[in-house]
Amino acid sequence: MRHAGADNLELSVSAEGVHVIVPHLNHETRDADAVQAELLQKFMSEHNIEHYVTWYYTPMALPIARDLQPLATVYDCMDQLAAFKNAPPALLERETELFSKASVVFTGGQSLYEEKKHRHSNVHAFPSSVDVPHFMQARVPQGEPEDQKILPHPRLGFYGVIDERMDLELLAGVAAARPGWTIVLLGPVVKVEEGSLPRAANIHYLGSKSYAALPSYAAGWDVALLPFARNESTEFISPTKTPEYLAAGLPVVSTSIRDVKNPYEALGLVRIADTVPSFVAACEAALEEPLGAHLAAADRFLAQLSWDKTWQQMAELVELAVKRAADTRTSGASPADRATRVNDLSAGE
Repeated sequence: MRHAGADNLELSVSAEGVHVIVPHLNHETRDADAVQAELLQKFMSEHNIEHYVTWYYTPMALPIARDLQPLATVYDCMDQLAAFKNAPPALLERETELFSKASVVFTGGQSLYEEKKHRHSNVHAFPSSVDVPHFMQARVPQGEPEDQKILPHPRLGFYGVIDERMDLELLAGVAAARPGWTIVLLGPVVKVEEGSLPRAANIHYLGSKSYAALPSYAAGWDVALLPFARNESTEFISPTKTPEYLAAGLPVVSTSIRDVKNPYEALGLVRIADTVPSFVAACEAALEEPLGAHLAAADRFLAQLSWDKTWQQMAELVELAVKRAADTRTSGASPADRATRVNDLSAGE
């Protein structure tokens, strides 16, 4: 964040006990990475932080933490960031560096795993998990949010970032083909011009909503949508909202995103369509589906997913990486050798 004051780090602690530091840099600060690196080093020294793991969600953070000496390094690769609109030119080069430093790599889906598994010897796929009890709140009759309750049924809903990953032409086509349907879109508009958004009497942009509020909106929908474009930015996505929609008890219609087709379409949990006529037909079939027809199958699938289970598996892999890194550091092994040793052990050495 930029402000008029001195460069500093703001520390806060969440209700769950997570310590969060946010850099605030002066408007005139030029080398933001160098200043943030200096602030971070100072912060760690002042708080006597000596034994830690570095966890990267983006390679662009490397210059800020490059000089740290972690027990192990995690690269949690959630998206093919280089394929996104306005991706920094340095991203691919920094990702190569991060792969060389990483002790273990996680990917946010199976297709992303297939893309990254050849670049590191210790890569593990962790497709989207879900807080089932939270989204199951949508299955319980409840009061409607004020900005949605006035909208007529049937309602087809989507929540998430509205950006270059959305198939805006598809949305416009569906709205035009079925003017009696209400399309509800929740989320911020990012990296696309407001003027390029489809506008119609039955398309409603309700803006960003809190995570806590999502079940109350989903409770008032008849069908949940995943209207993603098929382009470079969606080639490797694994939408977290897919299991969330299922936990909410909603029938789901999606375009042919690989990590939605497999496993969700293969298990009969999601309908897939890409053209306006086929998408309309899929939504019609979803609307005609008896209430709760797919819930038993969805719940059997969701029983395998939880963030607690995902975290437990990740934590075990990180602990293993820390152990092996400690052993190999004393022998002077390189990060690549260290990752190979971790992979050998996780495979049952």
